[in-house]
Amino acid sequence: MKNSFFVSWILAGVLASAALPARAAEGANVHSFAMENMDGEQVSLSQYKGKALLIVNTASRCGYTPQYASLEQLYQKYKDRGFEVLAFPANNFGGQEPGSNEQIQEFCLIKYRTTFPLFAKSSVKGADINPLYAYLTADSPFSGPIKWNFNKFLVDPAGEVVARYDSPVDPLSDQIVTKLETILPQ
Repeated sequence: MKNSFFVSWILAGVLASAALPARAAEGANVHSFAMENMDGEQVSLSQYKGKALLIVNTASRCGYTPQYASLEQLYQKYKDRGFEVLAFPANNFGGQEPGSNEQIQEFCLIKYRTTFPLFAKSSVKGADINPLYAYLTADSPFSGPIKWNFNKFLVDPAGEVVARYDSPVDPLSDQIVTKLETILPQ
């Protein structure tokens, strides 16, 4: 009887800790994570070492969805200078990203002709937050909860978050472009 209680107690602790979002290891940065892409493959963000990044949580049915066009324009303008946009579709706000990965990818390609990387739909807040967003919102210098779709994190070539922009800030705004130009590697 004691053994079954002890095993149950240990299992309860393991299961409870498994439900918590992963915390970044000491010295972690954006390059420390691997995330699933739209094809279900794990992509190490370390492959973006040496590039400036704009990480964005996106949704297909949001008032800010037209920012996909601005994201693509920004990407086209700076991709040859060491810049990437990384989009993370999420259904955390008002059910504005209800589609499957395939539907999201098709929407982005047809409606906005996006060519930047789209990652698999995942959560950017709450108990099921993905590990990258757990880091961005809890351990980065610009921590704080994601409040809506199209929040943006600007990351330098070393993988450090250097700025954060709320949903209304368009990717082509002077605010983002000016800061981006100071961190471009080339």
